[in-house]
Amino acid sequence: MNMPNRKFAFLGKLLLAAVVATLAGCAPVQERADADKPRLLIYPPPPDEPRYAYERTIYGSADVTPRKNDAALKRALTGELERSEGLVKPYAVAVHRGRIFVSDSADRFVKVFDVPEGRYFKIGDDDLGPLTKPLGIDVDSQGNLYVADGTARAIMVYTRDGKFLRKIGGPKVFERLSSVTVDAPGQRVFVTDIGGVSSDQHKVRVFDSNTGAHLFDLGKRGIGPGEFNLPRDVAIGVNGQIYVVDGGNFRVQVFDRTGRYLNSFGSVGKQMGNFARPKEIATDASGNVYVVDAAFGNFQIFNAEGDLLMFIGERSETDGPARYMLPSGIYVDEDGRVYMVDQWFKKIDVYRPHALGADTGFLAKRAPVK
Repeated sequence: MNMPNRKFAFLGKLLLAAVVATLAGCAPVQERADADKPRLLIYPPPPDEPRYAYERTIYGSADVTPRKNDAALKRALTGELERSEGLVKPYAVAVHRGRIFVSDSADRFVKVFDVPEGRYFKIGDDDLGPLTKPLGIDVDSQGNLYVADGTARAIMVYTRDGKFLRKIGGPKVFERLSSVTVDAPGQRVFVTDIGGVSSDQHKVRVFDSNTGAHLFDLGKRGIGPGEFNLPRDVAIGVNGQIYVVDGGNFRVQVFDRTGRYLNSFGSVGKQMGNFARPKEIATDASGNVYVVDAAFGNFQIFNAEGDLLMFIGERSETDGPARYMLPSGIYVDEDGRVYMVDQWFKKIDVYRPHALGADTGFLAKRAPVK
């Protein structure tokens, strides 16, 4: 081949590479690549009846915000990807009508991923209601956000859009905050005070959401029924039952809406149905109970009586769907989708009920206004 032909072939290859890069730039932004990932992951696997399907993973803002019109061209010309504001140390998650709130204890904000609106923003970066160490979070039926701030030792309350409303408690009330839970009407707030090795303040404190008045406490330090050793989190059942993760006693304790002890389930062990390092807890509309275990790298699903139904996830040093190194937060939304936070891989995995169609419910993106 003579020199001009070689030059023409080289230019042709460059042009082809640019076209391929441009086409690749039209694909959704993906910060983690799993070439061997199955197209659809079902839990439990066959031959059992399918209950959940892995749907998506959120690592940062680019996973929910629309791509810019010039992104494909910019990527083709410079190789530069769109910037995504990711999670630094996510702790807990709460969801309201497709708006996903994630507390980031290292970045000192609650990061908000609004899937239907294709919007990303942060809560807690203003002068009225600044956050210093957001840990457990929850939302009421109106979408108001409740944040347990570990450094301020207070519950910070915001509107769905991040406007600061009020503060509950403070250093004189709480010793070592772990989580906050609000009932659906937004009337009562349950605050888990984890205490410490040398502290006797291992309890759940209950407050009036609007006035901040203290109503009653659950538990004290101990190993007996109704007593706690390093409580971690609270969830409210469909009939008002209060489920408390009693971390140091490796169990979940159940109380009625007045705080009367009912029963408990779980024990220390390595088998499914046991607990090794239980952390956060959630419930669904059917009364099922979901418990994250950081040592197992999964979440286990129990019925309201504490019988194990199934589990999802495994401990892994490699990221991927249902693979966890340091799971922490969990939430079940209005559609029954399950959201699982992993601090190590800095992500939220989302699972939808198998009977729920893909891209339906509150996570369905809104059509653009023409």
